[in-house]
Amino acid sequence: MTASSPDGLRHRRRRRNRRVIVPLTVVSAIVAATALSGCGQQRDDNVYTVLNSSTDDSYHSWDAATLSRCSTKLGVTIEQQSVPAAQVMTKSLRMASSKSLPDIIQFDGSEMPTFAETGGLKDLKKLGVSTADIPRGIFDYGSYKGTYYGAARTVNTLALFYNKDILNKAGLEVPTTWAEMQESAKKLTRGSRYGIALSAGGAEDGVYQFTPFMWSNGGSETDLGSKQVVEALDYWKALLKDGSLSKSTVNWTQADVNDQFMAGNAAMMINGPWQVETLNTKKGLNWGIAQIPVPEAGDDSVGPLGGGMLTIPDIGDTVREKTSARIINCMTSEQEEITYALNSWMIPANQKAADTWRKKVPELSSLADQVATARSRTAKLGAGWSSVSLALQSAFQAALTGQSSESVLKHAQQRVESGN
Repeated sequence: MTASSPDGLRHRRRRRNRRVIVPLTVVSAIVAATALSGCGQQRDDNVYTVLNSSTDDSYHSWDAATLSRCSTKLGVTIEQQSVPAAQVMTKSLRMASSKSLPDIIQFDGSEMPTFAETGGLKDLKKLGVSTADIPRGIFDYGSYKGTYYGAARTVNTLALFYNKDILNKAGLEVPTTWAEMQESAKKLTRGSRYGIALSAGGAEDGVYQFTPFMWSNGGSETDLGSKQVVEALDYWKALLKDGSLSKSTVNWTQADVNDQFMAGNAAMMINGPWQVETLNTKKGLNWGIAQIPVPEAGDDSVGPLGGGMLTIPDIGDTVREKTSARIINCMTSEQEEITYALNSWMIPANQKAADTWRKKVPELSSLADQVATARSRTAKLGAGWSSVSLALQSAFQAALTGQSSESVLKHAQQRVESGN
C-alpha cells in the first residue's frame, strides 16, 4: 500500500494507479529465459540500483536520504529508480527480459511470492541479511515456502479511524465489536453524513479491507464459501442496508474513503497509516485511531500485513548480490527504520525500532497493536493469492448490489478452484 503526499496529489493519482496482476506463467517464462541466458549486463562495480515505487516527491526524497547515508557508510554509490506501484512488476519483467535487472527490487508484499515462485529471487539469509529482532509474523510476510526473500523496512495494516468530535457529541464510545460498530454507525448517520466508510471496490483495495472482517471471524482465503466468510460479507451488507454505509462503497478506493472522512461525510472509516499525512493537513479535524472491531468481545482483530519488501534478484553475480545484502542491512537498520517510519507514518519492522517509534507517536499505538496480530495475504496461498483476490472483487460487487453472499462466495470459490 502506498501513501499520500502532504498536498494530497498522491491519493488523487492513486485512483488511476491500479496494480496489474501478471500471470505466474508469464513471469516464469521471462525469468527462466533470463536465467538460462546469463547475466549479460555490463555494470559499474561501484554503482548499485534500487527499483522502487517512490514516485511521490516526499517518498522519493526520504529514500534518497536513506540511500545517501548508506552509500557513505558502505563506500558505494546507491541510486534509486522509481516507477508507479502498479508498474514495479511489469518493469522488473522488462528488465529481466533485457538482462538489465537492478540490484534490489522493492516489491509489494502481495507481489513478491509471484517473482519468488519463478526462482528469480535470492535467499536473503544466505546472503547475510539480518533477521534479528524481526517478529515472526513479519519474517513470514517476507518469506515464501520457508525461504526469506523479502526484508521490510516498515509495515502497515488497517485500523478504525474515527472523528472524536462527532463521537463525543453523540455520546458514543469507540466501538470494539461488530454489534457496537453497527449500532454506532446507525446512530451517527445523519443527513449527508454516513456512520462509516470503507472500500469495497472491485480492486485490491476492497479485498485488503475485507480481510480483517473475514479473518477475525475465523474465515480463510482457502475456503471462500465457508459460513465465516459469508457472515463477514453479510455484515458489510447489513451496514449498507441500515444506510450507515454509502452505496458508492462499491466504487471507492481507500483514497476515496479518506476523502469522505476528511470532508465530514463519514464519522468513522477503515483505512491505514498511509492516510495520516493527508489527514493532518485538514485543520480542525480531530481524529483518533483504534483496532478494527471484532465479531465478539475477546476475539483477536486480525488485519492484513502490508508494505514493501526489499528483494535481491538473481543477476548471476554473487559478489554484487552480497553487497546488495549489505545495502539492505543498512536500509533496515534500527535507526533508518525509525527515521523512515516517522516520515511515512508506517510501523518499523524491527521490534526494537517499533518500541522506540511507539513512544514517539503514542497516538498511533493502536496500529502497533494491530500489526502484532496481522498476517500476510499470501501466507497460505503464495502466488495463488491473485486468483482469490480477483474472485473476491467480483463477489463484492455482486453481493453489495443485491445478490446473496452465500451464492456469490460459493461461485468465487469455484472460480478459484477452476483457475478461471
